[in-house]
Amino acid sequence: MAVIEGACRFGLWWVHVTWSKGTVYSVRFAREGVDGPVPSQLRSYLNGRACRLGELSSVATAQGAPYAAVYQAVRQIPCGETRTYAEVGTRAGTSPRVVGVAMRRNPTPLIVPCHRVVAAGGIGGFTPDISLKMDLLKLEKNILSHI
Repeated sequence: MAVIEGACRFGLWWVHVTWSKGTVYSVRFAREGVDGPVPSQLRSYLNGRACRLGELSSVATAQGAPYAAVYQAVRQIPCGETRTYAEVGTRAGTSPRVVGVAMRRNPTPLIVPCHRVVAAGGIGGFTPDISLKMDLLKLEKNILSHI
């Protein structure tokens, strides 16, 4: 099994993806790109087309992976919607604080859409830049308005 690394643009950022045959091992945001392909579903999503990221699997949701229950709950949040840390915690059987730690350690953002998890009183955090979270939520609202 060949593991592939590639990147595509999202605004001023590059989205680096390490993947193989529909399974994503890592996603990270960077200021510089790397040569190589990314899954077509991810490229389509970042170009503002229909959300099909559910077709990809994430190593983070594998049975026995740390925080797998939290990541599985987050993957159930529909495109264009948000849930609070507490709502995700209830669904995953854990606390909002554990959800926050899991979101911070998420190895596959976008595939496990941690940008859809917000604080009860505001947007919450996002690494490497909160503006990315806002841009992703705006992208999803725009996608839904064209369906």
